[in-house]
Amino acid sequence: MSAPTQPVVHEVNTAVWLGGLSRGLGRPVTLGDVPDEAWDAVVRPGIDAVWLMGVWERSAAGLALVDAGTRQSFRRALPDLRDDDVIGSPYCVRRYEVDERFGGRSGLWKARAALARRGALLVLDYVPNHVAPDHPWVTESPELFVRGSHRDLVDDPEAWLAVGGRVLARGRDPYFPPWPDVVQLDAFSPAMRAATVRTLSDIAGHCDAIRCDMAMLPTNDVFARTWRGRTGPPPETEFWPEVLGELRTRHPDTLLIAEAYWDLEWTLQQQGFDLCYDKRLYDRVTGLDPNGVRDHLRADPVYQSRLLRFLENHDEPRAASRLPREAVPATAVVLATLPGGTLWHEGQFEGRRTRVPVFLDRAPDEPDDTGLAAWHHRLVGVANEVRRGTWQLLDLRGWPDNRTRDNLLAWSWTAPDARTLVVVNLSPVASQGRVVLPWTDLADTTPVFRELLRDDTFHRDGQALSTDGLYVDLPPWGHHVVSVDV
Repeated sequence: MSAPTQPVVHEVNTAVWLGGLSRGLGRPVTLGDVPDEAWDAVVRPGIDAVWLMGVWERSAAGLALVDAGTRQSFRRALPDLRDDDVIGSPYCVRRYEVDERFGGRSGLWKARAALARRGALLVLDYVPNHVAPDHPWVTESPELFVRGSHRDLVDDPEAWLAVGGRVLARGRDPYFPPWPDVVQLDAFSPAMRAATVRTLSDIAGHCDAIRCDMAMLPTNDVFARTWRGRTGPPPETEFWPEVLGELRTRHPDTLLIAEAYWDLEWTLQQQGFDLCYDKRLYDRVTGLDPNGVRDHLRADPVYQSRLLRFLENHDEPRAASRLPREAVPATAVVLATLPGGTLWHEGQFEGRRTRVPVFLDRAPDEPDDTGLAAWHHRLVGVANEVRRGTWQLLDLRGWPDNRTRDNLLAWSWTAPDARTLVVVNLSPVASQGRVVLPWTDLADTTPVFRELLRDDTFHRDGQALSTDGLYVDLPPWGHHVVSVDV
């Protein structure tokens, strides 16, 4: 199955999802025997891919190293926490084997087949920066790791770990303290790069797309800044072009997604990734900053088409907990109707408010906002039809005594057989402006504007549209998603 150029991805926390199904059905549910109706609920119309987050074996050794502050977050999210709710981090990988609790590899194959029958791709994780302290590589291939000395361990025990008779660095990025439960791989090591190719190739044999965690960390510049003096010199070749170039010879059709931060999205696109996280858009949309969003959307359309847009994921606060309830649909329209990939998080459609730590396999009981869920499902389906042809950011005109047009965002999609206009008021005040439309053949027509998310139709004079633009007056958090028929 070939990957769409603008995939709509639904992230599912595998442990929490299967745990909830098991409790609801009164029997253990694995990936191999998920009921059809449960798959149907995950693969709604408009969903192109399902990211089964956290299928790999988790490490008990790593879990034993988790600090008290992290453990306190478990009970904040789940006040009735039980010991068996805590199963370890999916990013502290013991082995890249499907956890038997989730059905093992045979269960994953059945899950992939179930998704394929629904026209959806399977996305799985890879963590290039670190592994669990009991990963087989620790004893079998110590040359893959950043190594230290007993003196390092004595001087900075939070940064180093004695394991397998050696002192290894704990995993980290250059801006934050080390993670206590993982050990650091050496991205400059030729052996580690070769091992990465083998592991990615194995993963690619069992899925359609791979999401690479914190993909900027192994890049030569970032890795050198983080570990200067602790490894050999940077290789002549960059990590990802070397690794992904080899992977592409074996699995040319695998969709590659980079979790990317620090304005390194363009770099990672050039180094071989198909899609990169768009954290800048996330910050500006959830910060309710229309001018910032507009500035961001002026970037090269080719670059934008290779970004993965999101309002939440397992690392970020729930959108419903961060935004006013009235603002959630407006921000979702922004997300759903832009070019590039789109990422939706399990529970986002229903307005869930609790971000569940990835160490847990149970979420708190929360009432679903059924109205919001139905609206989201309609939006995702509509967006699937809207995002065709050429996308264009549109200008808005205002008046000297009314600057509320600055609250408005507008863009269009133009295909040979369809035209669509999107206008969003990303503010809590009523806002007015005139949208400069991109179509030059309106003057002698009376275009019909049909709302796609609600039942409403209006007509406008084509000559006035060509001369003055389309006048819009949107209430707080209002939006138009309209087809334009000439």
